[in-house]
Order: sequence, then C-alpha cells, then structure tokens
Amino acid sequence: MAGLDDLKIKVFADGAQLEGIKALCENPVVKGFTTNPSLMRVAGVEDYAAFAKEVLSVVPDHPVSFEVFADDLPTMEAQGRVIASWGDNVNVKIPVTNTKGESTAPIIQRLSDAGVVLNVTAIFTLDQVQTVTDALNKDVGAIISVFAGRIADTGIDPIPLMRFAKDIMAAKPKAELLWASSRELLNIFHAEESGSDIITVTHEMLGKLSLLGKDLDQYSLETVQAFYKDATASGYTIDTDEKVAAST
Repeated sequence: MAGLDDLKIKVFADGAQLEGIKALCENPVVKGFTTNPSLMRVAGVEDYAAFAKEVLSVVPDHPVSFEVFADDLPTMEAQGRVIASWGDNVNVKIPVTNTKGESTAPIIQRLSDAGVVLNVTAIFTLDQVQTVTDALNKDVGAIISVFAGRIADTGIDPIPLMRFAKDIMAAKPKAELLWASSRELLNIFHAEESGSDIITVTHEMLGKLSLLGKDLDQYSLETVQAFYKDATASGYTIDTDEKVAAST
C-alpha cells in the first residue's frame, strides 16, 4: 500500500475541538479543516461566530469550512455572505437542500457568482452532483462533498459513484470532489482510487496515522499483550482443577 506521501488526495481534519485543531494545524498531512453545527454543539461551543473567528486565528492559511444553519433559502444566503466575510481562507458550507427538500441551487449560483468559495454538503446522488455543478461559477473555486461513508452504510460501493461524480464535475475544473463521512483510514486510499481531491477525516481517526504500514505480526503480538494485560487487571480466575464433563 502506498504511503501518504505518495498520494495526491488532500486530507482535511473534521471536528470542532479547538485544541485538536491547533495541534493538527502543525501536522503537514492536514491540508484543511471542516466543521459543522452538529460537531460544534457536541464540543460545547456556545457562540458560533466567536468560535469560528478563534479557529481562524489559529488556522490563518489552510482552508476552513463553516456551515450555514438557517433553513429558508434567503437566510441561508445571508448567513453565507457573512461567513465568507470572516476570512479569505473560509469555505462556506451550504447543504444541497433545506429540510423540506428544496434545492439550494439558486443560492449556490448567486453566492458562487459573487466569488464565494462554497463547500456544498450532504450530497448523496449523482443527480445532486449534476445540479450543484451546473450552479457553480466556472471561474470560482468550490468543493462538492459527497457522503461516501454514509453511502457505503447503505450497502452501495461509493467508489464507482465518486468516479462518475468526478466526470460530471469536469465541466467546472475549479471544483474539487470531497469524500465525506469517512469511516476508517483505509478510506483515504479508497478516496484516492476514486479520483477524489479531498477527504475529511475525524480528529480521532487522524490519531491512527502512525498505524499506516505497521508490521501485522507485531500488531498481532501487541493485541495479544493488551488482551492479557486487561484480563490480568480484571482479576478474573478460572479453576483449572474443576472436572470437565466428557463430551458425548
């Protein structure tokens, strides 16, 4: 398996823990950051704008995605313009529809035409990829985030779908395809195979990067040692003098 240095794909860290973001900003593997209101809520963030500006103070150069959270299209657009004003490295996350299933393509087009770099998220189908691609300005950068991990959860192989998505997006060469909702480090290589430009990886999963290329015999031994340590610490016993009934 190729190492990370051999891959073309960019790894973006996905999370809302400020200390983790600070640490990962120093990691040369990480090329950008994404977050969303759900992650921020879990992390205990109370002031959205204040948190975002604090993140940008420690991540001055890498792209950072912040998501709108309104549900009506005019307010989503207004929030997007405000978020875009926070920094030149800000990507504005817009879901592909609102909660009523209404396409956000009209505001995607207006924001993209205004020069806002978008990260269009929660995409699951090739029809959605086509709609978003059609709405983007060809001269403005953008990210199209396809939830490959969640697609895989339904039993569908996302790799062919991502390849088709990349073909659709060829009409807008400044748009990048993002493999979202990754489930394991192996997905980095799946995303590379599919032609994706970016993959989001959680802070916790990035902690496993040291395992890449690890000797499996050594990993097996370490696993057995960990099992033994846990069993010993538990104080469990089995009376080996106990008579065992002969099987019949």
